Amino acid sequence: MDDINFLAVGAATIVAFVSASVFYSVFAAQLQAVSSAANPTERPPAWKMLVEIARCVVLTTIFAGIAAEIGVDGIGGAVLLALVLFIGFPAMLWTGAMLWENTPWRLAALHGGDWLLKLLLIAVVIGLWR
Repeated sequence: MDDINFLAVGAATIVAFVSASVFYSVFAAQLQAVSSAANPTERPPAWKMLVEIARCVVLTTIFAGIAAEIGVDGIGGAVLLALVLFIGFPAMLWTGAMLWENTPWRLAALHGGDWLLKLLLIAVVIGLWR
């Protein structure tokens, strides 16, 4: 934990939160078409926004911790780590959701796209400060 740059974690958290907000704004119509839970015209309640920020803090802290533990230096290694983590976790989870829970592939692709973008942006921020 000594190698974690918490300023970088804070910046990456903000970037992750904003990127998800922009991502789902851009793809609001597509999300609404495949999810009955999506309502792009409605502002989420404050508590959901706080939970989302907390999720971003956890994600960026874990990413930074893994990067520090395995000795990732720079953007290249951080981006590679992001791609490996994406394949190992969100991609596998969404594949399982499609396979076992009949999650529509378009919904899985939208959420997967958010995760891929988020991890890559976190990687760039963390990689710049490593």
